[in-house]
Amino acid sequence: MTVTGGLAVYFVIWWVVLFAVLPFGVRSQSESGEVARGTEPGAPVVPGLVRKALITTVLAAAVFALVWVVWSRLDL
Repeated sequence: MTVTGGLAVYFVIWWVVLFAVLPFGVRSQSESGEVARGTEPGAPVVPGLVRKALITTVLAAAVFALVWVVWSRLDL
């Protein structure tokens, strides 16, 4: 796998993992009882995007390492 190919694969894995991690631990405004006027009641109170981006980076690195090992063993 070339460096460019590896970066492309990691990029795709990162986004897929991000979409899997985003819903974890989210409390909506309606669940917390604090709906701000003019906003969607289903909007998150504290989305925690920085924390989720860090978790996504670590998980994506682990998935990429697994993909890299399989890729190198198959010698594609």
